[in-house]
Formats: sequence, structure tokens, C-alpha cells
Amino acid sequence: MPTWEKRKVGRTALEVTTLGLGTATMGGTRVKVTRQQGEDSVTAAWDAGVRYVDTAPFYGIGAAEHRVGDALRDKPRDEWVLGTKVGRLLRPTKEGRIEPMPFDVIYDYSYDGIMRSVEDSFQRLGLARIDMALVHDIGVYQHGAEVNAIHIKALRESGYRALEELRRTKVVSAIGIGVNEKEVLIEALGFGDWDAFLLAGRYTLLEQGPLDDLLPMCVARGTSIIVGGPLNSGILAGRDTWNYAAAPAEVVERVGRIRAVCDAHAVPLPAAALQFPLAHPAVCAVIPGPRTAAEFTENLPLFTQAIPAGLWSDLRSEGLMHPDAPVPG
Repeated sequence: MPTWEKRKVGRTALEVTTLGLGTATMGGTRVKVTRQQGEDSVTAAWDAGVRYVDTAPFYGIGAAEHRVGDALRDKPRDEWVLGTKVGRLLRPTKEGRIEPMPFDVIYDYSYDGIMRSVEDSFQRLGLARIDMALVHDIGVYQHGAEVNAIHIKALRESGYRALEELRRTKVVSAIGIGVNEKEVLIEALGFGDWDAFLLAGRYTLLEQGPLDDLLPMCVARGTSIIVGGPLNSGILAGRDTWNYAAAPAEVVERVGRIRAVCDAHAVPLPAAALQFPLAHPAVCAVIPGPRTAAEFTENLPLFTQAIPAGLWSDLRSEGLMHPDAPVPG
């Protein structure tokens, strides 16, 4: 079984393996994934030494939390770290839909909504402990400016108090936010003391904008970054999707140039993409979201693939990497 480095989450006592398991895909929302396939992915990660799992009520409209709990319930609880999300509540659907689960999603970032979300997650997981609670998908990217102003006000004036209480009473050990945009995280640093931010798709081999603002702020504040979507929704793994949709021409062109540099050094592009984010001191883990156990297992060698220093310097000289980006090695 591989031995993964462990890194602290912010200033907490939690330590996560640098490779974690993201469960957005295994919930079966975007592609059909059976319960057994989902549990098999968790088991494959466990067998590979991964001891950090991230999930959410939204993933599979409840299905991912069920699958994570069922797969991990018999594992020694002090050996692994579990994060889930708050900000969405699930209500029985009136549409007769049953796949992946018969619920509708309601956004609620208030004190009561966050407390209810955590209680509901305990029930779906069938577990007695949640380690991290992350506010899910707040921000302009998700809601638009007008609606998000209402949600951020609710979080700032009400929901954050719930998170502080959950942390103070040790219901959870760490609090944070999980989103696809850096702007809301910068705003949140102005009103909260956050342990970790899960940032999906914005600090990758393709995109390094947070180096200019968010990442230095997180280092100064002691807030860890968990990198979700290190393959940018698949575009860095050979698929044609970026930001959960078809990649625009300029993204395809840039990825092609990055791939050409990797090919020149005989390094698979996904290997460089998966290893790159961990070089930054704020980053504690990367959490790819494999669709199957086989996909997870196939990706494992990419984390130990030797990458020559020349690859990183060539990316920089080609203008394909931020000049201040830390690199592995």
C-alpha cells in the first residue's frame, strides 16, 4: 500500500493525505454510477492508502454521502478524515423522480440551514463524526451577483455563527468553503476565520490566477487550500470538458501547448497536472474525482511519475505557467 505524505489542515490538528478522494462524480449526478461502483471507488482509495474523503449532500442528491458512509463505516475512525458540505438542503421531490435520489435542492446559508444540513449529513452518512464542514457553492459563479448578495449576507450575519459554534463545540474540527471561484473566498477572509478552502479548477496546471491574491492571503492567515478538479473537469486528462462544459477554443489551444511540452519530456500531461498544485505551501491536498475504481487505480502511477525540472522551466519560458508558481522537485 502506498504511503502518502500528510499535511495539516490550517491551524487545526487534522492531517490529510496529500491525495484525497473527491466524490462528486460517484454520486451519479452527471453520469450514471451505481451504488456498488461508488462504494468500490471509496474502497479502492482506502486500499491505496488515501485517508481523506470529500463529499457533499449535492453529490448524487444524497447518494454520495450514503455510499461514502457505507464504504467507510467499518474502517478505524481515527485513521481517516471526512469533509462534507453545508448550504444546500434536500427536500422530497414532487416530480416523481427517483434517480439518483428523490430530492430537490434548496439553498440555505443561514444559521438554521447550516445546523440542519449537518444533522441531515450525519443521518445520510450513518457516521458519528464529520471532520470538516465546508460552505458549498456560494458565490457569483453559482448564483449570479444579485442572488449571491442575499446568500453572502446570510452567511456573514447568520451562517458563519453556526460554523463557529460547530467548531467550538467540536462537532467538526475544521470549517471552510468549497467553490469554483476565488473571489468569494477573498471576500470571506474579510469576515471569517477559516481553516480550509476547497477551490475547484482554479489553481491547476492550466490556471494559476490565485497566485496573485488568494494564495498569499491564505498563507498569511493560515488557511489551507484543497485543490479540487486538478484536471480542470477533464481537459487535462484528454477529455474535451472544462468547467463542467465543452471547452472553448482558447482553452483547447492552451492545453495543446501544455501537452506538447509534456510530450517533449515524455511525461503524461495528467501526471504533471496532478503533481503541480502540491508544490504550493498553502495546498494540503488534491482531490481528483474518479468515475470508477478502475479510473482511480489507473491514475495512481501518475502521482509518482518522475518529472524533470526542465518540463517546468519550459512551461514557464513558453508563457504557460505563472512566473511565481512553485513547482515540484
